[in-house]
Amino acid sequence: MPSYEFTCPTCGGFDRRHPMAEVPESVPCPRCRRQARRRISGGVLLRSGSAGTRLLDATARTAAEPSLVAAPPPRRSPRVTRNPLHRKLPRS
Repeated sequence: MPSYEFTCPTCGGFDRRHPMAEVPESVPCPRCRRQARRRISGGVLLRSGSAGTRLLDATARTAAEPSLVAAPPPRRSPRVTRNPLHRKLPRS
């Protein structure tokens, strides 16, 4: 069931879930019981549990609580490939 945004003239915005076929134009505000009108807004196009959703959730967490680094990462040796076809590639 999709979530729709409503705006109360005194209390502000809130969300409500309704079936798509039964979305009202106005609902009573949960705080003051005045009629709140439905806002037209962009929909969310991500599926729950998708890689995009997980990435957005991880990004939001790191923005609010960045991880602390005690030292720079250990220096890695350059990768050496044993594939003979890679010898034909141009070198920089």
